Amino acid sequence: METHEYISIQLFCSHYDVPTSFVSALHEFELIEITRIKGIYYIHKTQIIEIEKMIRLHYDLDINLEGVDAIYNLLKQVKSLQEEIVLLNNKLNRFKDI
Repeated sequence: METHEYISIQLFCSHYDVPTSFVSALHEFELIEITRIKGIYYIHKTQIIEIEKMIRLHYDLDINLEGVDAIYNLLKQVKSLQEEIVLLNNKLNRFKDI
């Protein structure tokens, strides 16, 4: 497996000045996926934006990890519902034309 789509947890934590235990805790709460390649732990680059949000919730707003978990899951539900509303509105608009 190639690592060009991944960033090592060590590098990520160093860049964002967060402990690796924070990233491990996010993984334990099943908020992120961690991949092990040749003994080194990585996160996929597509997760970086989401992890940045969780860092802000935890460190800037002083929300504990249980709260971050709850907020993050609620935000995912809101996004899913918004997508469903758009889909249903599109279907409704098709029937208005008939």
